[in-house]
Amino acid sequence: MGIPAALALALVVLPVVGLLVRSDLTRLPSLVATPSSWHALRLSLITAGLSTVACVLLGVPLAVVLARARFRGVRLLRSVVLLPLVLPPVVGGLALLYLLGRKGFLGMLITTLTGESVPFTTGAVVIAQTFVAMPFLVVSLEGALRNAGDRYEQVAATLGARPWTVFRRVTLPLLLPALGSGVVLSFARALGEFGATITFAGSLEDVTRTLPLEVYTQAEVDIDSAVALSLLLIVVAVLVIAVARPRSWEGGLR
Repeated sequence: MGIPAALALALVVLPVVGLLVRSDLTRLPSLVATPSSWHALRLSLITAGLSTVACVLLGVPLAVVLARARFRGVRLLRSVVLLPLVLPPVVGGLALLYLLGRKGFLGMLITTLTGESVPFTTGAVVIAQTFVAMPFLVVSLEGALRNAGDRYEQVAATLGARPWTVFRRVTLPLLLPALGSGVVLSFARALGEFGATITFAGSLEDVTRTLPLEVYTQAEVDIDSAVALSLLLIVVAVLVIAVARPRSWEGGLR
């Protein structure tokens, strides 16, 4: 196992080493401390946080339904929910654009009722990030529920507990370890989202240009800045995974 494990580790680590070798460490602070970089980082953290909240609010009930439902078609529904995991992000961005854009059937309704357009706004960034990140949360939670089974919930129901009480006192505690790992994975995925964001929300400075989009923009004009920002994004992602993961949840990530 040692040789393939070492090769797998090298596949992850060596590209980062390549960035370090390519970067000018003496200029690194000045390259990342530009106003556009900090605006992009702040926007990335805010939108990733909001999309993670949306993933929890929408993904937890969805995972429970997928794990506990017995109706026909649940396997097809599960496949549709996990579709963003295999779709190219650009395709997801186009799908969102033609749903919520001015000519999309839902976008036309929103524009008619509110006079506002969803694409190319900060809200569009949150929607795109939620679209690509929520399956990570759903996969984590559904797997945990399936492994735990439903015997505890059945016992609680036979003792007279109402459905909401069963969910709050039995199901939710069973989900906590997986919820922790799912939240971290969803936030990290949202933080690094690029394809769906640039397609659906564009790259408008201070509005939709997140840190990955800032890296792409700088790569066209200043490769040193792009490398420095790439390292910044890696550091932020590592900190998120290391700091936001309590020890009590580590079992869910192993």
